[in-house]
Amino acid sequence: MDISTNIKRENMNILIVDDIHHILLERLDKNNISYNYQPDIKREEAEQLIGEYEGLIIRSKFQVDQKFIDLGAKLQFIGRSGAGMDNIDEIYATSKGIDLLSANEGNRDAVGEHMIGMLLSLMNNLNRGDNEIRNGTWKREENRGYELMGRTVALIGYGNNGQAMAKKLSGFGVTVLAYDKYKTGFSDEYATEVSMEEVVKWADVLSFHIPLTRETKGMVDEEYLFHFRKPIFFLMGARGGIAHIPAVLKNLDNGKIIGAAFDVLPVEKFPALSQEDWYADLASRDNVLLSPHVAGWTFESYYKLSDVLADKILALVQK
Repeated sequence: MDISTNIKRENMNILIVDDIHHILLERLDKNNISYNYQPDIKREEAEQLIGEYEGLIIRSKFQVDQKFIDLGAKLQFIGRSGAGMDNIDEIYATSKGIDLLSANEGNRDAVGEHMIGMLLSLMNNLNRGDNEIRNGTWKREENRGYELMGRTVALIGYGNNGQAMAKKLSGFGVTVLAYDKYKTGFSDEYATEVSMEEVVKWADVLSFHIPLTRETKGMVDEEYLFHFRKPIFFLMGARGGIAHIPAVLKNLDNGKIIGAAFDVLPVEKFPALSQEDWYADLASRDNVLLSPHVAGWTFESYYKLSDVLADKILALVQK
């Protein structure tokens, strides 16, 4: 997001309410910016304190909603050490003149590598084959895989994560198409800009790289998937709320989706996840691969997310 204001560092005090890499604290110290690091703080405690601070840094601990923003009467910026701003009421914060800083650049490589790993595992039945051998079963023909080379990968969204995914796919001998509703003229050496009509016509692999918004919530439903011409591998590494899981299950049943990989789900963590009526069905399928929202959470990205956010905070602070 564009940085629209300059803030004098001597007037800056930041409340940090989530665990972050110490590189961010070191860089704030080096630049004489005051902060209160409270990684174990509860929302109720943060509500009592936020009125004293010009800045807030969070990952995913709680929703920064209108109530919380109103309590931060002095807030001039909110920084998220992560990709996306879906746990922050962006519209309301912006209306209050608050700058929003995210660190999408910090974990884009991690997400790209993770989702390609999930795709290759799906295409070659690695998870299923491993499980079978561990349980005394040796099946070769049943685990015959697919090659990625020569296929068409369609990326929905071509921001930081989409571009990183395209770049990492460049050595696999695939055609990469990208659709982004909010950008034009972005074709590059790694991907070709196309319409959604071309996506549904040519895609062998469908991978999502868009934020969760009012517009994208639940957009991948039966109607959306109906239009795809070929059976596809389905990758969801963006936000779980984008996909309607029963629609994905139905298309796994009818063969339109060959295999599906989810790093994110509409409901995460237990016991809430196990109480969803679609969970048992999803978890029982050997052509579905699940990971616990860790695609962007590597040892390296932990550092880079905080370092990128530090860059943006220092750019915001008037020198």
